[in-house]
Amino acid sequence: MVRRRSSVAFVSDVGNRMFELKQTPLLSRSDIGRAEELRSDTDALRGGWASARYVRVDPRGQVEIADNKLVLRRAAELSAEPVPGGVFMGLRDGVHLWAIPVSELDGQVADLRIVGAILSDADAGLVTGAVAVLAWHRAAGFSARDGSPTTPTLSGWSRISGATGHEEFPRTDPAIICLVHDGADRVLLARQGMWPERRFSVLAGFVEAGESLETCVAREIKEEVGVDVKDIRYLGSQPWPFPRSVMIGFAAIGDPDQPLTFADGEITEAHWFTRDEVRAALAAGDWAATADVPLLLPGPISIARGMLEAWVDAP
Repeated sequence: MVRRRSSVAFVSDVGNRMFELKQTPLLSRSDIGRAEELRSDTDALRGGWASARYVRVDPRGQVEIADNKLVLRRAAELSAEPVPGGVFMGLRDGVHLWAIPVSELDGQVADLRIVGAILSDADAGLVTGAVAVLAWHRAAGFSARDGSPTTPTLSGWSRISGATGHEEFPRTDPAIICLVHDGADRVLLARQGMWPERRFSVLAGFVEAGESLETCVAREIKEEVGVDVKDIRYLGSQPWPFPRSVMIGFAAIGDPDQPLTFADGEITEAHWFTRDEVRAALAAGDWAATADVPLLLPGPISIARGMLEAWVDAP
């Protein structure tokens, strides 16, 4: 998702083939109340610590798993009160939930790419938020404004510069992800050079400063594959904590007769695939499948797969 400038393609409001996501993207699931009002309430957080639970997260974004469930430990067995470096994630059924960074984990561990699809809504939401905010803390030890060391505050939801008192908050990088189709029965899929052969996905790119989401869609697709798009339409969004992005999904229409060019060097290969080809690839599994098939698609935790499933089943 290289950030470059280019001209903006025209857009309109309504596509020729309408479709919607069939379900909430897996990493968008959560039943945790964030309880922002408690983040600065030291007494309430100390009072809730006795019955609180916490998830441990290592620098690779991995967590402990047992029987396909997230391991939540008892906070009272860790310490008598909230520990420095912990992040208050919110409430579930009145119980305080925390994320604690650790240098390494024991036992069975996995990251969201592996277990995101099998975790419950509650656990998926907790891990997604914990991985993202702790990744921000690892990168935010010094102020972006004055270079001085920063310390956590607001129960892990901000950091304060020791020199100026400037406060910084967890950063999220917005990125668009767009399913480009021809308005009928073909979809444009691409492969980055670092991906193994046969692994394709829809196109994506980071939003630049001062740029609308729709403008970013048009610019990124033009830069990556040389195609002008129109009828840009919002589908849904998904947090993507690798390390701290949010993927904002769109559909758009492109002309399959327009030559494909790879101007920014990120895309190595792109092709227009038919609905039947995509349907067969979805049935074959995902990128991890060992089947000898010509096309492999992203797994279920990616909004990209939900977009392709919705497009395949569109009337």
